[in-house]
Amino acid sequence: QLVQSGGGLVQTGGSLRLSCTTSGFAWEDYTIGWFRLAPGKEREGISCFSAYDGLIDYADSVKGRFTISGDNAKNTVYLQMNSLKPEDTAVYYCAAATTHSLMASGYDYWGQGTQVTVSS
Repeated sequence: QLVQSGGGLVQTGGSLRLSCTTSGFAWEDYTIGWFRLAPGKEREGISCFSAYDGLIDYADSVKGRFTISGDNAKNTVYLQMNSLKPEDTAVYYCAAATTHSLMASGYDYWGQGTQVTVSS
């Protein structure tokens, strides 16, 4: 199970942190990815983190602004989002996969989603 928290409304240039807390499996053995879905757009993989080998990837759209990290003690993966733009507005999802990828098709478990709205 993946339970998300965070999100909300922020002005352009602001920051938010999303959390994805896992239970029922050893998250450090999986790749945890963050995805977003905006109205009228396809789902986009924006970042993923594999604790077992330390691999981290970002989509070009968020590189340099978003940071993914994990906390073993809390079974939680975070997505720190800085310098937010109106085009970052979307529903954000975390997910777990057995392979390192930004492709949604590879993910088996999904969080409930959380809305991020960036006002101009």
